[in-house]
Amino acid sequence: MAEAIARGLLAAGICRPQDVIAADVSPQRRDVFTDQLKIRTIEDAAAIVTQSTIVLLCVKPQHMADLLASVREVASADQLFISIAAGISTKYIVSAIAKPVRVVRVMPNTPMLVGKGMSGIAPGENATPADMATARRIFESAGKVVEVKEELMNAVTAVSGSGPAYFFFLAENMIQAGIEMGLSPEAADLLTRQTFAGAAEMLATSPDSPAELRRKVTSPGGTTHAAITQMQEKSMPQAIIGALKAAEQRGRELGK
Repeated sequence: MAEAIARGLLAAGICRPQDVIAADVSPQRRDVFTDQLKIRTIEDAAAIVTQSTIVLLCVKPQHMADLLASVREVASADQLFISIAAGISTKYIVSAIAKPVRVVRVMPNTPMLVGKGMSGIAPGENATPADMATARRIFESAGKVVEVKEELMNAVTAVSGSGPAYFFFLAENMIQAGIEMGLSPEAADLLTRQTFAGAAEMLATSPDSPAELRRKVTSPGGTTHAAITQMQEKSMPQAIIGALKAAEQRGRELGK
């Protein structure tokens, strides 16, 4: 996600490579930023914080405590921290740094890599309207942004943060079904990818609801109707809703 955010900022002209510093413990990841994006990289996160007015915390939730401990001494109340870690509250970040830093919590998703990202943003208690505008500008560089209350950020994570994986999982199984029905792997793959690309464009541009778009494809007694009926009989709608609620609950657990 850090790479996706950086690419979006550079492509939109919001930042120049010399305006950004990236830290990562992985030499391979640092090489991506240096070689492909021409961004200066270092291994030590604390060294970045001493040089920055805006700090993006782009680590997995289980690594956040160690990261915050490493930057606590050099963090300043004048800095804006933007966190994309699932489940980690702004209050936790402020408490761990032990200074009244301004924090904005964001949940982006990987389609930022292709300029089609979706991000939810929420302000921490010290964040200002200007801080929210800054976060919005960063994440709108490669997608769309919706502002929500922080208590709803785990729902954002379940719907859009994790959402691309559900999409890919369905595609994966559609390809397998095509192969089992006799299509070549190449044909099944192309049929699925292009179907998803076209359907996604229709969903993005049509004024119709998803339910109405589905209805227009589903002729009574036809092939699509047979497939949808099978999905309903197998409790697929309930399984999807249950899966997203499980993702939301996991977000809550990660924040404890």
